[in-house]
Amino acid sequence: MDYTNTPEDRKERRREFRRQALQKSKFAIPSGVTLLSIFCGFSSVVMSLNASTGDPSFYLKWSAIFLILAGIFDGMDGRLARMTNTTTEFGIQLDSIADILSFGMAPAIMAYQYAFIELGRLDPQLKFIGWAACFFYLACGALRLARFNIQTKETDPRFFMGMPIPMAAGTLASVVLHWPVRLTSRYLALFFALQLFLAGIFMVSNVRFASFKKSPFGVSRPFNKMVLFILLTALLIGFQSTFLLWFGIVLVVGNLMINGLWLLGWTGITPPIDEEEAEPDTSEV
Repeated sequence: MDYTNTPEDRKERRREFRRQALQKSKFAIPSGVTLLSIFCGFSSVVMSLNASTGDPSFYLKWSAIFLILAGIFDGMDGRLARMTNTTTEFGIQLDSIADILSFGMAPAIMAYQYAFIELGRLDPQLKFIGWAACFFYLACGALRLARFNIQTKETDPRFFMGMPIPMAAGTLASVVLHWPVRLTSRYLALFFALQLFLAGIFMVSNVRFASFKKSPFGVSRPFNKMVLFILLTALLIGFQSTFLLWFGIVLVVGNLMINGLWLLGWTGITPPIDEEEAEPDTSEV
């Protein structure tokens, strides 16, 4: 008698097949969320290009919205991978590609459409400055990601080395979302170019930015995270683009001030641990 083909054996094989299929599908979830981030970055580029032929304010606003959505999905994929224990080298590389597309290329194209393409028709010098500023931002974003990917020494998990590229893109998107009308002043366009240059410099600098993975501000505790999430959501609903703009300003300026205080010897928030003393941190940016 064939004991391997009894009803109980067939039922057990079906259960094992479903278990293996479920295990394999877990690996697809983080990558699927990363692809959503790429989709939002691509949609942002499409909206920026449509600003040349349609209503600029409408399309630029949606370009910025898609960048914000890309940032949300970017924050989700790494956490999902850690929660499901499905962190892979493939996922890490896909995330880097998503970052340069959604937070490097897409914001650079949006910025060029927003501040330089219209004014540049009458001012070739400004057009060149805008082109250079947008490329500088993109190049620094690529260098920042490459530096992270080849980083061999462990770093303090509480901080990022240099401004994260999603944060840099978010500062640009918050400005466009708050003032979606194309810039008509040369001085405002030059100021926006300065913002692009500064964002690029901060990305490749050694300035530390709080990662909120193991936060120096106590935000890493689950209850504090929940309270902060509820507070930020309420502020976003109440103040929308104004909140995003000021949140970005406070986040960047606050981190820069803390770095300056460290240089002056302040230890109110423990300074970053030297690389050789830091504990291993295998989580994604």
